[in-house]
Amino acid sequence: MNRRLFLTADSVGGVWQYTTELVRALVPHGWDITVALLGPSPSRVQRAMADDASITLIDTGLLLDWMAPDAAIVTETGAAIARLASEHRADIVQLNQPALAAGVTFGVPVAAVAHSCVGTWWQAVRSTEPEPADFGWQTALMQRGLSTVDALIAPSHAFANALQVRYALPTSPTVIYNGRTPLGTRSRAVHDFAFTAGRLWDEGKNVATLDRAAARLGMPFKAAGPISGPNGERAAFEHLHALGRVDEHVIANCLSARPVFVSAARYEPFGLAVLEAALAGCPLILSDIPTFRELWDGAAVFVDPDDSAGFACAIEELAGDVPQRLALGDLARRQAERFTPGRMAKDMNALFTDLLATAGRKVAA
Repeated sequence: MNRRLFLTADSVGGVWQYTTELVRALVPHGWDITVALLGPSPSRVQRAMADDASITLIDTGLLLDWMAPDAAIVTETGAAIARLASEHRADIVQLNQPALAAGVTFGVPVAAVAHSCVGTWWQAVRSTEPEPADFGWQTALMQRGLSTVDALIAPSHAFANALQVRYALPTSPTVIYNGRTPLGTRSRAVHDFAFTAGRLWDEGKNVATLDRAAARLGMPFKAAGPISGPNGERAAFEHLHALGRVDEHVIANCLSARPVFVSAARYEPFGLAVLEAALAGCPLILSDIPTFRELWDGAAVFVDPDDSAGFACAIEELAGDVPQRLALGDLARRQAERFTPGRMAKDMNALFTDLLATAGRKVAA
């Protein structure tokens, strides 16, 4: 009999891609998986992706923790997830945010994957400003959740360290890198444009720096992704060619042209968009932050995240040196081959198996 995993996710950003990749890769390990979606409902394309991955999807209508107005809503959401997991007879629960475990009893082992958190986001993006008043309850809830879960997973050592420092954790979270399937085939030709992708509205992505860099370029700079978020935040650009929210095949077509891929992110726990570009053989120009150094050192050009002129110069130099551009793209692709869905699922399956064995020993005792 297959083991049953109950997993929470959302459709807002990279968590969706992470979830679909993980589910596909875990099924061969003998898991039946139910995904409970928090936050906005999935798009038509996302529902089709779920069907293709044979995902049993529950659109709960429950709020994401970072959109909740108070702690009570998050705790109620966690309790609702626990009830759903029990109804689906889950052997193990994987949460997409540790805060959902605060004050909730699941009755089965609980693993939480910390894809991001508002506390570490603020430290990376607005560290010179005082934290908002509501960060008090959010931090306290996160702290309770961290002390409740049986395992905490981070997608990079840089982010694991940020979590450990922020929440004074006695031990560092377990690091399991994300994995991604290539979006399409690589073109032999290269096209002269720069490209970025992600949640363009998110201040942590620092797309404003890229907009200023685009003003200095003699080539197009395209940006794919939503410009408004579910929390009402909205971005406006004067020089980037904003494509808006587009389907995966549009991004795949852009990447297949092997443009110069650029990210000026100040906050990035992993960076799936960078991985997608690297898998397509795109040369990478990235902000010099710990996550990107950890994952892409030796296979990317690094620029200070506030240096718009530096980004523009790096883009122009790389675009004008085709041999170097191709060589850097090949280096990125080879580096990207470490981050596969199969490896991610193997590591997660091993962690789940250990948690179930530990739970079994406790019951036997």
